[in-house]
Amino acid sequence: MTPQKKATIISSSVAAILTLIKLVLGVLSGSVAVLASAIDSILDMFVSIFNYFAILNSEKPADKNFNYGRGKIEALALVIEGTIITISGLFLLYQAIKKAILNETSQYLDISIYVMIVSLIITIILVLYLNYVAKKTNSMVIKADALHYKTDVLSNIAVLVSLVLVQFTNIEIFDVIIGVCIAFYIIYCSFELIKKGILVLLDASLDSNLVLKIEDIIKNSDRVNAYHLLKTREVSNQTFVEVHLVFDCLITLMEAHKISDKIEREIKVLDKDRDWIINIHMDPYDDFLINDCKI
Repeated sequence: MTPQKKATIISSSVAAILTLIKLVLGVLSGSVAVLASAIDSILDMFVSIFNYFAILNSEKPADKNFNYGRGKIEALALVIEGTIITISGLFLLYQAIKKAILNETSQYLDISIYVMIVSLIITIILVLYLNYVAKKTNSMVIKADALHYKTDVLSNIAVLVSLVLVQFTNIEIFDVIIGVCIAFYIIYCSFELIKKGILVLLDASLDSNLVLKIEDIIKNSDRVNAYHLLKTREVSNQTFVEVHLVFDCLITLMEAHKISDKIEREIKVLDKDRDWIINIHMDPYDDFLINDCKI
């Protein structure tokens, strides 16, 4: 089993346990903040399960029908995950406003505080583990899962503060205010996930600094007169680079091939954690203007 799959199974299991505990307490206590955290954990569980199947399919090798593999499933998972999180944020906002209007009160605050402390500790451990796996595999889905649970850490802290304030002041508006803040924060974080997924689906180029480093490698290579049509994109843990290199027309194919291989090796050293897929087209003259290329 790959580290990515193992990570999604662990995060799903943790989310399931936290969901059960928080949901029971949220209903019994009447706390919007606790209920908000419970609903968020429910979504965490389903998102982690969905991520498992996304990774399962994205790891399938390229075949006759999917020549470039199924890596974009992970980007699609980000968009779906972000959308689900947005909906959860809107629901939490509704619950907070509803409590404010109906003047509902919170109960079972003592046990709720203890549960949220335990939940916070468990979530922090999970985030540290997911960050480790994300760094090791460069998986977009695991990175998104880690970011998602980071928001849970902040949410749990906010809920804990809310419960403590209500416990010692008996002022329910603290629960409402913190519930609204959590809702807006969740919606904000979900926007980043959706944006990242859409950019990958649209084949956005790599970070500009990384592209500049690739260009420097090409420019400093011996016997490369020029280059054009440099294209980059990333899908899942794969990073694609395409470029046309212009050599002197008298160079042998063997020499041009050796220089191209050297350029590939130097590019791959830029980030050894990436799975680089580099395609270099060798030109005997600069046909960029002839083909009326605009890139």
